[in-house]
Amino acid sequence: MRPTPTSDPAAFWEARYRDNGRVWSGRPNAPLVRETEGLPPGRALDLGCGEGADAVWLASRGWRVTGVDISATALERAAAHAAEAGLADRTTWERHELGRSFPEGTFDLVNVEYLQSPVALDQDGALRLAADALAPGGTLLIVMHAGWPSWQEEPPFEAEFPTLDGLLERLALPEEEWVLETKETLRRPSTSPDGAEGFREDHVWRLRRTGAAPRSAT
Repeated sequence: MRPTPTSDPAAFWEARYRDNGRVWSGRPNAPLVRETEGLPPGRALDLGCGEGADAVWLASRGWRVTGVDISATALERAAAHAAEAGLADRTTWERHELGRSFPEGTFDLVNVEYLQSPVALDQDGALRLAADALAPGGTLLIVMHAGWPSWQEEPPFEAEFPTLDGLLERLALPEEEWVLETKETLRRPSTSPDGAEGFREDHVWRLRRTGAAPRSAT
């Protein structure tokens, strides 16, 4: 299903998962593994969780995780992954179209990996709600593609990629309430569908919320 400016986000992503077998590798994203090492387990929120690899990995490390996605099929696969790993009791799955609805409660970690979409998505709004959902002392981890893979000769659709400073400027989080702990670009190997070797760059931000009062927990 090729995205168009009028594509319905829920229909687009549901078709992406429903019409294919497993979409992702089933392994946690490397920045998540690196950036959460040493954090004490608590309550975690995984936005755009897809088939649940990050959420299940966090649950295996002692976190209680709420995974959120727009696709019911993706969430079914995520729940099955958690059950197979014996972690169903540590994971909860909720369907939300970010920008229209958002999970309730507060969290010690909010993981936002590649919340980028070829169809309509209120990215800034979702990220601000993610920040609001953090308890004092909580960690917000954001990972975004910095551009197309090196082997991508013609972009398949129009896309805007955030810069390291640009995303922070857009979010405008109060400096007195936030500590920026990581801001960097990572390069990783990337292979095209035709087997061409190359690389892709990702931006990583990790922010810690200080003692500011969060929204009320439910």
